[in-house]
Amino acid sequence: MDLPGPRWKKGKDGKDFASLAAANPMSAIVSELKASFISSKPVAILSGPGGSAVLGVGPEQAVILNRAAFGHAIENATAQKHWFQLSPEEVFYLCHALNCIRVDSLDNKQMSEIELWDYFRSGSESFPEMYKAYAHLRLKNWVVRSGLQYGADFVAYRHHPALVHSEFAVVVVPEGAEFGNRCGRLEVWSDLLCALRASGSVAKTLLVLTISSSSKCELSSPDCLEQLVVHERTITRWIPQQCREQRCEPSRDEVNREELIIGKESVVFNHWGVILGFTVLSGLLVYRLKFRQ
Repeated sequence: MDLPGPRWKKGKDGKDFASLAAANPMSAIVSELKASFISSKPVAILSGPGGSAVLGVGPEQAVILNRAAFGHAIENATAQKHWFQLSPEEVFYLCHALNCIRVDSLDNKQMSEIELWDYFRSGSESFPEMYKAYAHLRLKNWVVRSGLQYGADFVAYRHHPALVHSEFAVVVVPEGAEFGNRCGRLEVWSDLLCALRASGSVAKTLLVLTISSSSKCELSSPDCLEQLVVHERTITRWIPQQCREQRCEPSRDEVNREELIIGKESVVFNHWGVILGFTVLSGLLVYRLKFRQ
């Protein structure tokens, strides 16, 4: 079955934004962001126990950060500094994968990648697999946002959310002893059906990212990211009517099945025809006997 395509939003002229997105690929925008940030290395300040951080940038950098769809802009009165709220995955991706920002703790001390990794892990035990899934999609130039409102871990957009609706509801499933009791996700049919129903109700395809380890590794260090492997599986409802309409000619099995149904209907019809004929003849015979009497 074909997966549903992107649902592009439309501008004031009624045309969708597909051509605009094609002329400005996300890979080029992220490369531009990295080139702009890498010299100045703007500072993100951890904002509390939730693991998020606040990044302050200049007006030009704010424009490109918004185009690259990292974080959410925070309203502020000054035009010289723009602030963005970043999720833990976004902070670590900009720091570790793109190496274009630095992160300071609440007491204004610069944090190393290992310290930052420990900090995010202390806030959420599932951070290693969540970040691996986030980085996997981001490296493929998908825009990734939180999917909690849809009952998923993330939602994935083909381009900026202002141009297109999200296409996938992403559920992250870890596999392996190193992940402990977090490996039980979607093992029960009811959980899978609930996830499938939730994604279908908001016009999204369910994307399951299974995170496993190619060799035994420790999640206490970001070095484990090299050993973690991501397997992608899309799950959709099978609708027989749609598949039947898409096929020009019925298959041999369907032809045989229809012939069998027609044959059964013919047998049933003949059976009732015999009963009806016998009933009519019996009625005529009784009538003639009474008439003679």
